[in-house]
Amino acid sequence: MWGPVDLVQYLIAGLIFIQVELYFPLRNQKLFRRHWRNDLVFLLLNGIVIQLGLAATIAGLIAAARWAMPHAVGAAVQAQPLWLQVIEVLLLADTGFYLAHRAFHTIPFLWKFHALHHSIEEMDWLASYRVHPLDQIVTKTVSYLPVFALGFSDASIFIFVLMFKWQALVIHSNSRIGIGPLKWLFASPQFHHWHHANEPAAIDRNFAGQLVFLDWLGGTLYMPHRMPDRYGTDEPVPQRYDRQMLYPLRPAGAAAPAPGE
Repeated sequence: MWGPVDLVQYLIAGLIFIQVELYFPLRNQKLFRRHWRNDLVFLLLNGIVIQLGLAATIAGLIAAARWAMPHAVGAAVQAQPLWLQVIEVLLLADTGFYLAHRAFHTIPFLWKFHALHHSIEEMDWLASYRVHPLDQIVTKTVSYLPVFALGFSDASIFIFVLMFKWQALVIHSNSRIGIGPLKWLFASPQFHHWHHANEPAAIDRNFAGQLVFLDWLGGTLYMPHRMPDRYGTDEPVPQRYDRQMLYPLRPAGAAAPAPGE
């Protein structure tokens, strides 16, 4: 459950990434850029909602897995070395993430939820928290489904979750730090910034959360030797937390929100 430990994690993340973005910025944007207060609300409130939603869905996944999957399968999986389990969890979970993420881009109803995340116009570590709770809950449930079904150890899942949380901050950050040729294997700011780019060639590209080769296999990889010029969406997504929560349910043809709302 969300509590003091989460707050400490957020403070540590802020202290680290604020320094990284100040000393190694990709763009010379303001520390307190537009809509930063709104994204701070996402950070503080979404954690509670998402953890409650995930707790319920994961409990259901575990119960269903125990009923449907032979005990011998889980025992065999957990008998593997921890390092191998972590690699397998990464492969399975990121494949699920890729498929769910791609669905949120291609199914119009789901896109309304995911458009909130793409309404980010100035990328930084804090912007990574701007995501609709239902988007996050559904995507992570699909991602974790094969992991819990096969009975991977708690330690391997914990390591994966820790890796995913920190990498999500890195790939959204306003940082020019690169990872060299490893960018073709692991998601980097360059890879994910292109996912957020508001340029025709970059639309619906780079869906993987961590493993770039999934987009190569899926024919959705796009990473030219430059960074995007602009981010965001052409559709008028509101810029206030309460309106963003209700935006996916707005009837088609309803009046667009006023600028800055």
